[in-house]
Amino acid sequence: MALAKGPILKEFGKTYNNTIKSIMQEVYWKDLMRVMLSIKAGKLMPSTLLKKLNSYSGKSRLYKAFQALGNVTRTLFLLRYVSEPELRQETTACTNKVEQFNQFVDWVFFAKAGVITDNDPLEQEKRLHYLDLVANAIILQNTVDLSQAIQTVSDQGFPITPELLAGLSPYLTSKIKRYGDYILDLLTKPLPLEEIMAWPMRFSTLSTAE
Repeated sequence: MALAKGPILKEFGKTYNNTIKSIMQEVYWKDLMRVMLSIKAGKLMPSTLLKKLNSYSGKSRLYKAFQALGNVTRTLFLLRYVSEPELRQETTACTNKVEQFNQFVDWVFFAKAGVITDNDPLEQEKRLHYLDLVANAIILQNTVDLSQAIQTVSDQGFPITPELLAGLSPYLTSKIKRYGDYILDLLTKPLPLEEIMAWPMRFSTLSTAE
């Protein structure tokens, strides 16, 4: 496990890594490797492992092994986060994308103010799956519409650069009528995306755009 690039943490990282490696090899290594090989061979599902870990007590060797590994991973990440500005920028950007998606899903889930009133776990899970399905359908349609608009603008001679496209988002809601009439046409087959959008799309560089 590599630590941060910063000179302040370089020496500490060397000592920290060596200490963790010796502890893991002496105490937990065999247990961790046994589980990892079982998962890789398909004999143990990750979901099954998580259920077992949640049911284990704090005295279990396997529980302690994964708890120690989690603590190590979090500590290493926090040290990198403190010393690497690039990592902080990347983390913030990813967090913003996740928040945008969550806001979009909240907007789609408008019925009953987004509250699931059914106490049945199966019904709750089904509603969440339905919500994901509707949200993904809207995102796909927005992506197709944006791609067609970009292609039209590009065909008219306007330069399209990756920097311009970076400001676009598929979480558009201005043209979606949540309370409108929905007519399902199950007979007409939609065209393949390859026919709707012209690929590959050609981009201009900033120098040619200027």
